[in-house]
Amino acid sequence: MPDIPFGFALPGGQPPDPNDPAQLQQFMAQLQQMLSAPGSGPVNWDLARQVAASQLAASGDPAVSPYERNAVEEALRLADLWLEPTSALPSGVQTSAAWNRNEWIYRTLDVWRKLCDPVASRMVGAMGDLVPPEARAQLGPMQSMVATLGGALFGGQLGQALGSLAAEVLSAGDIGLPLGPAGTAALIPANIRQYGEGLELPEDEVRLYVALRETAHQRLFQHVPWLRGHVLGAVEMYAAGIRVNREAVEEAMGRVDPTNPESLQAMALEGIFTPEDTPAQKASLARLETTLALVEGWVCHVVDSAATGRLPNVVRLAEAFRRRRAAGGPAEQTFAALVGLELRPRRLREAAALWSALAEHGGIAGRDDLWGHPDLLPSGDDFADPAAFARAQLDLGDLSDFDFGTGPAPREGGEPDDRSGDDDDPGRGPQPA
Repeated sequence: MPDIPFGFALPGGQPPDPNDPAQLQQFMAQLQQMLSAPGSGPVNWDLARQVAASQLAASGDPAVSPYERNAVEEALRLADLWLEPTSALPSGVQTSAAWNRNEWIYRTLDVWRKLCDPVASRMVGAMGDLVPPEARAQLGPMQSMVATLGGALFGGQLGQALGSLAAEVLSAGDIGLPLGPAGTAALIPANIRQYGEGLELPEDEVRLYVALRETAHQRLFQHVPWLRGHVLGAVEMYAAGIRVNREAVEEAMGRVDPTNPESLQAMALEGIFTPEDTPAQKASLARLETTLALVEGWVCHVVDSAATGRLPNVVRLAEAFRRRRAAGGPAEQTFAALVGLELRPRRLREAAALWSALAEHGGIAGRDDLWGHPDLLPSGDDFADPAAFARAQLDLGDLSDFDFGTGPAPREGGEPDDRSGDDDDPGRGPQPA
C-alpha cells in the first residue's frame, strides 16, 4: 500500500519549500493557526475539506456544463422508468443532480463524519495516552494541543483520501453506502466520462448504466427504512472494535519535527489500526460484509434485469462494474489503509445469484419482501446454495395458509394478500417472506 503524505499545503496544493523562507513562514503560520483553533471532534474537518479541495485544484475539477446537467437528469429519469418492472420498491429519487468532484465531497461530508469520527477518536486517544501519567498534570493546557494535533493529522490525511475518492466515484451511492442526502440521485459527469474512455464504450451508455445503479440504490435506501441506520451502524460497530497500535502511533509521532515541514509531509498513519481478533469483532465484520454484498448484489441483479435488451454493451458493463466493486479502486484501498475498513463487497457474485434465485422462485415481490426486516435477510451461509434458500422461503410462506388460532384478522374487505408471509399490520413481528 503506498504511503499517504500528510496533507499540509500552501494555496494551490503545493507543499512548502523548506529552502524558501517566505513559504516556510507562511506554512508555520498556517500550522500555528490550526493548532490554536478550537475543535469540536476528533477530526479537523475544516482541514480535511481544505486538503481535499487543494488536491482537486491541483489535479483538476471540471465544472458541470448545462449539457451534462441535462444529460444526467434525462439519464436518471429514464433509468427510473426502466427499473419499474424489475423492482417492487417504488422510485426513491426526489432530486436529480450533476455534481463536480468538490460537490461530491461537500454533499457527502456529514456521512463521512459519522463513519470516521469513532475511528479517529481512538487514534487521538492513543496519542494522549503516550504522555506518561505523571507528566500530564504538568502539561496542563498543552494536553489539548495533543488532541488538536491528532485531529489535524487525521483530518489532513483523510482529506487526501477523500480527494482521491472524489476523482474516482461515479455517483453518490457508488461505493454502496448512503453518502449523499436522502432522496438525491447524483452523478459525477467528469468521472463517468473518464471511466467510459477507459472502457472504450460510448459515454451516454455508461452514463445510463451508472444512472440505473444510482436509482436502484435510491429505491433501497429510501423505501427500506431500517437499511440506512443498519449499514452505518454496522460500520460504527466494526469501528468500535478496532484496536490502535500504540507502538505505530509512537513511531509515527517520533518522526515529526514541528520545525521541519518535510517531516509532516512524510508522515503516514497507515497501519496504526488493527481489528481485535475476537469472535465479536469477527462477527461484526461478517455482518458488515454480508450487508454490503446484499445491497450491491440486489443492485446488480435489478440493474442487469432492466438493462438487458436495452443497452447494447450491458454484458461488458455488468462485468466491468462487478470487477470494479469487488476489487476496489486505488482510492478505496487508500481509505481502507487509513481507517482500517474496506468498503467493498467480497461476495458480490454470490449475493447477486441469491437475489436472482429468489426472483425466480418467488417473483419480484417475493424477492423484495425480504427487505421488510433485517432478520429476514440471508446470512453469509445462505450464499452457498441460493436455490435452497429461495425454496425455503416458499416453504415458510406456505405456513400462512394454516390457522394457528392466534393469527391476525383478515384484511379489510376480505381481499387476499398477494405477498406470501407478510401483511400490513405494523404490530406484528418479522414474518418469513
